[in-house]
Amino acid sequence: MRWVVAFAAVSLALLSGPVPAWAAPAPEPLCTMKDSRIGELSGLVSDGSKLYAINDGGTKAQVFVLGRDCKVQKVLSDKTDPFDVEDLARTPDGTLWLSDTGDNLKGRLTVALLEMSPAGKVTLHRLTYPDGQHDTEALLMDKSGTPYLITKDVLGEARVYRPSGPLASPGPTNLEKVGSLKIETTDTQGGPVGSIGSVLVTGAASMADGSVVALRTYTDAYVYPVPDGDLLAALQRNPVRIPLPGEKQGEAIAFDPDGTLISGSEGVGQPLRTVRGAAALAAQSGAPAEGTTSTGAGASSGSGDGAGLPVLPAAGITLAVVGVGWFGFSRLRRRSRR
Repeated sequence: MRWVVAFAAVSLALLSGPVPAWAAPAPEPLCTMKDSRIGELSGLVSDGSKLYAINDGGTKAQVFVLGRDCKVQKVLSDKTDPFDVEDLARTPDGTLWLSDTGDNLKGRLTVALLEMSPAGKVTLHRLTYPDGQHDTEALLMDKSGTPYLITKDVLGEARVYRPSGPLASPGPTNLEKVGSLKIETTDTQGGPVGSIGSVLVTGAASMADGSVVALRTYTDAYVYPVPDGDLLAALQRNPVRIPLPGEKQGEAIAFDPDGTLISGSEGVGQPLRTVRGAAALAAQSGAPAEGTTSTGAGASSGSGDGAGLPVLPAAGITLAVVGVGWFGFSRLRRRSRR
């Protein structure tokens, strides 16, 4: 199957131009994730002194609290059985939000957010998409505490959804599509699926005050300023791209309070790395996107074609989907629904 993935990557690379990177410092090692309990690091947040980490999937809701040396200090746990947890966010009151939204085979009738109190108690909020199933690995919380889900799409069109009203428990609450993002291929090395990995959104992060947000792929981070608290308007701007080369399967991303970006990969023995001043680099962007990003209310209607998605030959689309579908299937574990 490797030739399928490689051919699909070539097809996408030929039809998508590279996104320029700003002069960002190279990532520096922070510590190494040696604890075997966190072998599939998928989501990460930081309060400056402690890190909070989650595994991909799992049979109960768990958040590992780490020191800056990557050693586990304690585990917050609840008996709630998730289907496929993929990302983590934290609001200023200390509430942790686990994004139980993974769906490699696109078979889930509902997805969920797990609201975990600082003491570890979980409240379940089921969600439904308006337009079918999506595999989603990125969660952003805006300044007001509204959650946004950003999908993982093989063609680089990441769709943006948010609840259409207050979250219900257990729900479900309907989601609404409010925009889309066009992610183009880059030449940053890393990830498990070659060049395709540079268009797949695998995680997201927000500064504690909501002033800067970031999305990541397997290979790069995209940093956006949010000067007025309007997350959708921010995602219309040209982001700062920060290469994160050499990560085996990079899915985790977080901000320290001082604006340092932290990234990490699945796999025991993989490092957490930092990029100092990443949030400050966002001030270098801010212009409206020119064909690389389309988001906001104007892209939210009907079919959601506002992203300016390039027209790919049918063979290229098929091979790309088969390539990433094979990768998703190969790492899928049996998970029981709640």
